[in-house]
Amino acid sequence: MKTLNHVNPKCNVKGWDRKKRIAREVGKQTALYAVLILMAFVMCLPFYWSLITSIRAEEEIMRLPVTWFPSVFTGAHYANVFRTIPFFRMLLNSLITTGVGVLTNLFFGSLAAYAFSKIKFSGHRIIFNILLSSMMIPGVITLIPTFFVLLRFPLAGGNNLFGQGGIGFYDNLAAVILPGAVGVYGIFFMRQFFVSLPDDMAESARIDGAGEFLIYFRIYLPLVLPGLLTLGIFTFQSGWNNFMWPNIVLQSPDNQLLTMAFKFFKTPTEVNYGSLMALSLLMALPVLVLFVFMQKYFVQGVAVGGIKE
Repeated sequence: MKTLNHVNPKCNVKGWDRKKRIAREVGKQTALYAVLILMAFVMCLPFYWSLITSIRAEEEIMRLPVTWFPSVFTGAHYANVFRTIPFFRMLLNSLITTGVGVLTNLFFGSLAAYAFSKIKFSGHRIIFNILLSSMMIPGVITLIPTFFVLLRFPLAGGNNLFGQGGIGFYDNLAAVILPGAVGVYGIFFMRQFFVSLPDDMAESARIDGAGEFLIYFRIYLPLVLPGLLTLGIFTFQSGWNNFMWPNIVLQSPDNQLLTMAFKFFKTPTEVNYGSLMALSLLMALPVLVLFVFMQKYFVQGVAVGGIKE
């Protein structure tokens, strides 16, 4: 019997093509991960610089050439933060204003989003479009009108029914909470979640005699939990980092927030960079912890929130 000692050339070609495809995929994945690692390094670099600045000696901070690792570790800058400012009082004020802002935005934002998505009242699209158009107005334009509205608020801060005679909500934590109690972005964001849910559930509940608030609270609200958690993270971060407005409406030391504490470490002739970086890192911790524990819901909420009607 005659044996075949040669190999089929077609098998060689297919095997070679498969190896080339695998090599290309590996090359693409390697390049992608290299770019992502580079981007992560660039984004983490400022955080690392803040960290080493907060734990290195004062004389090393401005020393040239730049050193990327401190020769002496110190906790003096953190001690100076707690010694210079009423840290825990400011922390409590920040938690109150931010926490109340998160709760009001989640409740009123989701309630309005339910109304715009599941209740077909007359003119609901026109009203919603007007709300969306208000997002194009820069916030700095409304600073002065908002200030005078809070200053002349009736029956607040010694004011009479016509808003005269007192200071309204000026120098009160309510002056920080009320302007941001509900935002158009929160309504738009939550509406995307409600739109993705079927209307049949609401119709069935209405037939059974359920009211609109009961339908919203018992049926739809549990289904949009990822969106609520995502909006809560966004709102918490925005309220926690609020800087300009508290400096306008708050004055007394007992009502100041953590974002207002940076001015205590800067004078016209000197800037205490070590204490500034220490305070910045202490302020960043709550947001980082919140994101770490909520990141699963955050990713899911952002993905679902992008669904269009």
